[in-house]
Amino acid sequence: MVDEKNIIFTCYYALYSIPIKRNGTLINKMTPKIMKFVDYQNIGDGEEMIINETDVPEPGDGQVLIKVDSAGINRLDILQRKGFYPPPNGASDILGVEVAGTIEVVTGNCNGLKKGDKVCALLTGGGYAEYAVADAATCLPIPAGLDMLQAASLPEAMFTVWNNIMDIGNLTEGQTLLIHGGTSGIGTAAIQLAKCFTATVFITARTDEKCLFCQSIGADYTINYQTQDFVQECLKNTSGKGINLILDMVAGDYVGRNIKAASKDGRIIMIAAIKGIKAEINTLALMQKRIFLTGSTLRSRNVEFKEKIANKLVNHVWPLIEQGKIKPVIHKVFPLNQVKMAHQLMESSEHCGKIILDLKA
Repeated sequence: MVDEKNIIFTCYYALYSIPIKRNGTLINKMTPKIMKFVDYQNIGDGEEMIINETDVPEPGDGQVLIKVDSAGINRLDILQRKGFYPPPNGASDILGVEVAGTIEVVTGNCNGLKKGDKVCALLTGGGYAEYAVADAATCLPIPAGLDMLQAASLPEAMFTVWNNIMDIGNLTEGQTLLIHGGTSGIGTAAIQLAKCFTATVFITARTDEKCLFCQSIGADYTINYQTQDFVQECLKNTSGKGINLILDMVAGDYVGRNIKAASKDGRIIMIAAIKGIKAEINTLALMQKRIFLTGSTLRSRNVEFKEKIANKLVNHVWPLIEQGKIKPVIHKVFPLNQVKMAHQLMESSEHCGKIILDLKA
């Protein structure tokens, strides 16, 4: 007697489980062709963001397709939405530069990654969607003990922090670090990483409550920039020596004040310009103190550059996360259909830590 159920199952398996190629990329017929994503139809107002549908992207050689569980929100997403930060050439124009999820499709040259692997990844764009393409070199394993929401909070902050305070800033044991914007995603990551390397950490924040929060995750000196002068506080608490390394995402008039707060042979690294891209500085003070003043970006750097950082994170930072010495700091999680509210919270600067989109909610 013929088992009809078995025949149906066999046909279904043959139809959907045999790998095929689309434009040279090995895929599976069960991968959908259409996905939901956040569409900002007009540059500017966050009210224009809607949930729309588009084709699932196809990964190229050395890339994977990730089925996204969660995506991190970053201030650069706000800037892109407003027309101030276009994605690099060839990158997706969908918002979002960090995700966590499951690998759905693998191409060639993917460093041993395989379908079904759980990863978090740094992207050049495309994160606010059900599926996203990532370079295999910027995919990292989920640290043991973390869920997908926590994992999505890691890539952008950790890549940025390691590159700037360790590789460029050369922070060493016992040095002082000033972080402007201590409760940002980058700030909360930088505080914890610096403390693991025994630095003395100063932060600025705009309320006493935010200062207390930073203290609770390891900051040694907290400065409410609305009621205190960070230059005076830094000099006072270093016996006039100043700060060895300053991580600045504010710019504007902070640049000149950073020079006053810096130590001799101090380093100042600019990673954003919330208060504006123009600044007036005292070049004599810069020379007399032998200050190293530089800036950096991450999104537009090539894959090889990012891969080097990824390897350092896996070797040096992921063990600290798994030991509980560095913990993801998540302020709030929003479902995809509440992305407007998530952006409003980011723009309000009321948050402490990361804001995450949950695509499974």
